[in-house]
Amino acid sequence: MPPTNKNNVRRHIRDRYAGIAKSGGSCGCGSGCCQPDALLNPDDSAQIGYSKEELAAVPEGANMGLGCGNPQAIAALQPGETVVDLGCGGGFDCFLAARRVGKKGYVIGVDMTPEMIHKARETAAKGKIKNVDFRLGEIEHLPVADGTANVILSNCVINLSPDKPQVYAEAARVLKTGGRLAISDVVAIAPIPAKTKRSLQAHSGCIAGSATVLETRRMLKKAGFTQIRIGVKEQSKTFIKDWFPGSGAEKVVRSATIEAVKKGAE
Repeated sequence: MPPTNKNNVRRHIRDRYAGIAKSGGSCGCGSGCCQPDALLNPDDSAQIGYSKEELAAVPEGANMGLGCGNPQAIAALQPGETVVDLGCGGGFDCFLAARRVGKKGYVIGVDMTPEMIHKARETAAKGKIKNVDFRLGEIEHLPVADGTANVILSNCVINLSPDKPQVYAEAARVLKTGGRLAISDVVAIAPIPAKTKRSLQAHSGCIAGSATVLETRRMLKKAGFTQIRIGVKEQSKTFIKDWFPGSGAEKVVRSATIEAVKKGAE
């Protein structure tokens, strides 16, 4: 059995992020080959697009430095909207979104790692944040009803999925007609070396599973999205090179913003 079949990839990713949740450190997509108990460096999140105000606004421990961009910057969240965050981790983007949608809005975070969900719920309780709901589940099979959300957020998570078409199909299912995607993720800009594709560490580190811009556009269109905009961030190579020093990851992947709208019935 090959080391990178879907079950092995999923299991490795879940185990790695469970360790991050337990340690409270900032390993994973945002900091490459650090130790599982490494302390968070707030500069990691500032470097990828979060403002000082945003970093100061979330409860202590929510910012784990795991993103590759700031989906809040493209989401244009409005008071009263319902938001679903795919792969919410410790809840960082959920807590920021909860502030923007206000008391009449609602934020649902979904993550497949029980330890992350526990951490997010615990942080929400300590911060007395009541308009958030954290649910255990896979982003390929969202525990969310049809037509629930105005907006779907995700930050450096969809690249981890071994079944991206299913993720986008689920995103379309839970969005209302006219609902929108606001995603920060990693895309491939060159062929990913076979050795990297075989590496479970490279999969959980947001490199090996990255789709190209063209592939992403095709998957979104097939899932029922329109007004697709994918913006590759060339400057992201400056922090991607630190994820796996010496691996050349910055030569094959970039951070990108992915925006789209669920089209209505024909």
